[in-house]
Formats: sequence, C-alpha cells, structure tokens
Amino acid sequence: METLLLLLLLSVFLLSISNICLAKHIDNLISRTQFLKDGDTIISKGGTFEMGFFSPTNSSNRYVGIWYKQIPVQTVVWVANRDAPLADTSSSTVLKITKLGGQLALLGDKGQPVWSVNTSRSVQNPVAELLDSGNLVLRDAEDENPENFLWQSFDHPTDHWLPGVKFGWNIQTGHEIFFTAWKGENDPASGQYTLHLDPTGYPQYIIKNGTTEIFSSGPWNGLYFSATSSTRISPLINFQHGMVINKKEVYVWYNPSNNLGLFRFVVTSNGILKLWVWEDEMKQWVSNRGQPSDTCGTYGLCGGNGVCNIYQFRICVCLDTFLPNNNATATASLSQGCHRRKPLSCQNNGSSSDGFLKYSDIKLPDTKHSWYDESMSLQECERVCLRNCSCMAYSTLNISNGGSGCLIWYDDLVDIRTIPNGQDIYIRLAATEIPGIVNVKNKILVPCLSMLVVIVLAGVSLYLYFCKSKRKEQMLKQELELPIFDWSTISRATNNFSEMNKLGQGGFGTVYKGALDGGEEIAVKRLSKISTQGLEEFMNEVICIAKLQHRNLVKLLGCCISGEEKMLIYEYMPNKSLDFFIFDQTRKKLLDWLKRFNIINGIARGLLYLHQDSRLRIIHRDLKSSNVLLDIDLNPKISDFGLARSLVGNATGDNTKRVAGTHGYISPEYATHGIFSVKSDVFSFGVLVLEIVSGKRNNEFSNEDQYETLPGHAWKLYKEGESLKLVDEHIFDSYDVTQVLRSIHVGLLCVQQSSKDRPNMSSVVQMLVNDAALPQPKEPGFFVGRRAVFNSESSSAKHATSSLNEVTMSSLGPR
Repeated sequence: METLLLLLLLSVFLLSISNICLAKHIDNLISRTQFLKDGDTIISKGGTFEMGFFSPTNSSNRYVGIWYKQIPVQTVVWVANRDAPLADTSSSTVLKITKLGGQLALLGDKGQPVWSVNTSRSVQNPVAELLDSGNLVLRDAEDENPENFLWQSFDHPTDHWLPGVKFGWNIQTGHEIFFTAWKGENDPASGQYTLHLDPTGYPQYIIKNGTTEIFSSGPWNGLYFSATSSTRISPLINFQHGMVINKKEVYVWYNPSNNLGLFRFVVTSNGILKLWVWEDEMKQWVSNRGQPSDTCGTYGLCGGNGVCNIYQFRICVCLDTFLPNNNATATASLSQGCHRRKPLSCQNNGSSSDGFLKYSDIKLPDTKHSWYDESMSLQECERVCLRNCSCMAYSTLNISNGGSGCLIWYDDLVDIRTIPNGQDIYIRLAATEIPGIVNVKNKILVPCLSMLVVIVLAGVSLYLYFCKSKRKEQMLKQELELPIFDWSTISRATNNFSEMNKLGQGGFGTVYKGALDGGEEIAVKRLSKISTQGLEEFMNEVICIAKLQHRNLVKLLGCCISGEEKMLIYEYMPNKSLDFFIFDQTRKKLLDWLKRFNIINGIARGLLYLHQDSRLRIIHRDLKSSNVLLDIDLNPKISDFGLARSLVGNATGDNTKRVAGTHGYISPEYATHGIFSVKSDVFSFGVLVLEIVSGKRNNEFSNEDQYETLPGHAWKLYKEGESLKLVDEHIFDSYDVTQVLRSIHVGLLCVQQSSKDRPNMSSVVQMLVNDAALPQPKEPGFFVGRRAVFNSESSSAKHATSSLNEVTMSSLGPR
C-alpha cells in the first residue's frame, strides 16, 4: 500500500514537472490559438535552432530572435524587431498570429503592433513554424504543400546569410534579399553596412556603407566570385554553391556538401563579410578571412584603368601602356585613374587595327558596364569586342569545365587588383602598343637596303649567341641535371618582364611573377647588370639549392643564361615573405600564435636539413625574415642561397675575409673575425624566433633604456621573469603561454655570445616540441648592457656594421 502511494505521488510530481516544461517550451508551431510570450521558446523540429525573446550583452532592450540551440555561446542569426526594441516586457507582450489577415505580429504591453509581417494572401488557418534551417515561415495549415509559404524570414534576413537563403532579386516582384549589419556588436539595430547582389551588367556582390560602395567582388566565374580566388575557404570546407540567372530571378545560393557542423556568413558591424565555423572541440566560433581583406579591397582605390597590388610598396599602378590622368606619382593621387598612352584606332564603322594584351592573376573589374553571352567561345568574344568601339576588354565568363562564355567590359576598367590564382583578362590596346605586332605602314617606310643589312647582322649575332648559349646550357646540364629555360619562354611567361608582373627588387636584381605555357606559376629572379652580386653568387645559388629537396626550402625549377641575362626560376610563393607579415601592423594580425609557432618549427626543420640531413652540408649565411617565404598555407620555405657555402666531409665551419650577410642577423664571431659555421645560422635563427614572437624587427628595435637590440631586451625581460612582455600584442588572445615562453627561451639559447654555448639545430628542433628542462641561457651576442662586442683596434671591426648582402634580393614572393 505504501509503495502504491509513493508511485502515485511520483506520478503527480512528474506530471507537474511536465506541465512546467510545456509552459516554457511550446510546440514549434504557432497558430491563432497559441502565442509566444517572454520566457517561452520555440525549438525547431530537428533541434538546431531556437526562437524566443532575448537581450544583447549590456542591454536591457528585448527582442524576438532566432539563435542556435545546441551551442553554449548564444549566437543570434535573425532578429524580428531589430529597429523597434521593447524597453521591457510583460505578460501582455506576445508574438502571435492576429485574426486580422492572419498576420504574424509582435504586440506590445498595450496590444499595439511593434512588428508585423505582410503575407502574400489571407488564409483561414495560418500557422507559424520554425524550420531546422533557421527559417521562420508562415503557411496555411490546410495546404498540402508544406513549402507553399505565405511569408518566410529567409526573404527578410538581418545580418546572417545562412545556407539555403537565396541572396539576390526576384525580378517579377522587384523584391531584393540583402543583408544589413548590426549597428554595433551588442546593438541589433540596422547598421550602416549592407551586402547586395548587384544585377547591373553581369551580377556581382557589393558591400555598401550607406549609399557608398566600398567593396566589389567582381563577377561570378562558375566556381567563385573573382575577388575571392585568393581567400577561398579551406579545402576541408566544401560547398555546393552557384548563381541562378533567368527571367524570374537572379540569386546566389550555397549549401554544405559534407558534414561541416555549424557555419554562417555574417556582415559585421564594421563592414566585413566573414565566414564563421563552429569548432566543437574549442567550443568557439572560428572566423575565416573576410572581404574586403586588405587595402586593395577598397572599391575603386586606384581609379579607372589602375591596378592595385598589395605586395608592392606603391600599391597603385597603371595598366601597362597606360599613364596617370594627372601625372600622379603618389598612391593616393592615382585615384583619378589612368588613360591609354596611345589612342585606339577603332572607326565608327567598326573597323579596327587594335589588339589585345593578356593580363593574368587579377581580380576582374567591376561589371556594372558589361555584357555577356553564356555560349560564346573566347575567340568569338574577341571578334565581337573588336567590332565594337566601346568594348575595352573581354574575358572568359565561366572558367569551370575548360572555360566557356564571353564577358565584355565597356568604358574604363574599375576596381582591378592582382591576386594569387586570379583570372585572365584581355585588354584592348592600340596595335603599336602590343609586343610582337608591327605596323605595316612603318614596315613599308623602312628602306630595303637597311633592312637587309640589319637582317644579315642580326643573323650573324644570333648565330654566335646561339652557339655560346648552347655551350653554357650543355655545361650546366651536365653538371647539375637542372632544366635550362629559353629566354623566349621566360619572356613570354612574364609578359615580356612587364611592370604588372614585378614582385620586388633588391641588390640581386628584380623578381617577376610568371606562368609557363602549361599554367605552372613561377617566380623569376633576374640578375641586374648593375648588381652587386655577379656570376659567382648566381652559380653558387644554383649549385647549392639545385641538389636540395625539402618541404621547408624553396624549390628551384631551373635557370636561364642568355648572353648577359642570368635568371633563376623558382616555385611561386603567393604569400610573399615573413617580414611582409610580422612587421606590418595590419597583416601581422593574420598570424596568430599557432601559425607563428608552425613557422618557427618549419624554419628549424629546414635548417636542420641544410646542416645535417642534406646531400651537402650547407651554411646559409643570410637567414633573415625576408628570406623566409610563405606558401598558400603560410608554411615557411627558406630562400636566397646566393651567400650559402657547402662544407666538405664532417666540417662544421670555415672562415673568410669577405664577410657577407645582413646586419642584425650576423653572429658575433662571423662579424668580427670572418668565422662562420652552422652555429652562425643558429644565431640568425634565434634572432628570427624573437622577431616572430615580438613582431619587432631587430634592426629597428629601440627601447627607452640602454638595451637597444631585440635579443638584449629579451634577455633583460627573461632575467626579470617578465618574458611575456615581449609577446606581440596582436596575439595576446591566442597564444599558448608554455609554447611562447619555451620559444623565447630557445631563441635566447640560440643568440648566446659564444658559438660553443649555442645548441645545434637538431637540439633546437627537439627543444621546441618536447617539454624537457632547458639549460639557462647566457648573455646574448651584441649585448650592449656590458662592454661593446667589437674591439675598435681590430682590423675586422669594419665588418661589424657593413653587409655585402644588405641590399640583395631577399624575397621571391609578391611585393
């Protein structure tokens, strides 16, 4: 009897609990007989999303919104009354379907509508339902088609572009689906930044600040928008996505094609379109690089016919054979654009002797003034453009499946930039401006006799040159088994060494980006005729690196010797060099601690290979941040072996009267006595580690006290137990304290004054990845807290402040 009584009491208790739960979580449907009040929530049938009242952080305003249900961080993806917040709520404040017209409305405490929706038609039995996609829909409960919506929130998004949302235009109704950022991080009100699909010309998406366009994606090319080719999402994140263009609608869509978990595109309150992915192990959202991603993302920054190149010191330049409209020499003034050096020859009847010059690896221009045909071939596209005097350029419309379609631009070309893995465009020029095209009229005016003399002399010269070049090529091939490229091949690959292809310049000469006939991207290091380095350094680099293969060394693809021309052909590194990132106040933010630690370990493994594991024992002698290149995934690759030396047998060092290298990275024994060894590279590596951790350049480091070198400053902080003060402020929120302190400790061990005290690279690699106790470091070289390192009476002291390689070409990456 007592057992039955207990069971009865337990049943009553469970029933009470059940009723309480029903009061808190109603069905995922709202009908005319139901409503949502503050404290209640609706959960989607699959449990992914939840809807209810919420208040942002540090705000007492109440909003109705939708957020993810299963994650601990409340992430609101849609807000109903974003511009009509409720100061407070009471039992009379509800979200319900009204009897009048069957509308969904948010009613205030006095019954007045605060927010409501306009439905396509009135029905007798409307219901509101939260779908597992995050879409709030209003539909007719009696309609057999559950997707025949009267209204849906996906047609009226706020700042989130969720999978399944059609981003674009309904041409028949004129309704636009676009996104508006929050006014602030904790203020859902409509902000000043909006994201639109612009259907003018060929569709592209744009970001606006009010009415001012601040970013243009360029056209959709069948795979992605033109501007996003350099910032595409990781291959691990796969999308089914595309653009639909027909007489009824124009829109872009995307859906996940594998089990990615949760992810979302957001227009942030500062005008950036970002992708966020939920990392379940980390229990936080992780963002992908957004758009606009850098200064060159600013719409129209370089004006009409100007090109933005973030890797150059002067980021705005004119297209080849174009001149600034106002003879501009500064970046800012180039915003007025550029004009052709020679006018086009097109006539009113459509006849023309103009031609086209191909530009590669660019973000295609703004397409507001464009025309397209989806079925036309590229050759037909050229003919159509040539017949129209207003046509300024053309390109392939769809690059998938081998390429198809035609896209044509009219008027000035606006918002062009260079990007890794960009697209090709053919820009119209006067025939005389295109390499290889000779004007027939000029040819007729040349006296036949003069031409004959020129041809004979040229023939003799070419014959002698050909024989000489062939002998050099055969010698190199026999010695190195290294591919030898023809001058014509490299010239063609670099657009005749065009300024548009220029990546950088230094003491060696100039580095150009190129693409071989098969499409392989290359970096061409061209020896300058006035270079401080000559054939010795050129051959040294070829001999040293040709026989080295390691994932953390830049790969030499071949060389070219043609007359006085000497060139090295390397694999192309799209992310330039390490110094381009860590010493720039904006770009260094892209290197969190995980990426920096990966770079430190990669450099260490590359040096270990050079010192111990390669066929030759190599001492680099010029290891520095600008000689560490970064690939597409920011993995480091050691480059520039012009000063490297190989050692015979078990030798670990040598000496020289010709001290070469870069001030700030040279070890004390090498600078003062010309003694170099594997420990010289270890010293340079230690300086690099401290630079990577601190984000400060050793050569330019300054401090208020007497410690004027970066190693000296790090040493002082280490002795005071304040090593974390060395850490770059841009990675404060992301670093692993143990890894950072260990990296600083290893860096100080590497820069010790005596080479005997420094560890070898085998030990360094182990120190970085293991947690064994580390020896205590001694004072670093060039430590100015005590007596000067250099003896003023030493004949070698002059080497301390000079460097043969101070101005050598130190980067093969884009400038």
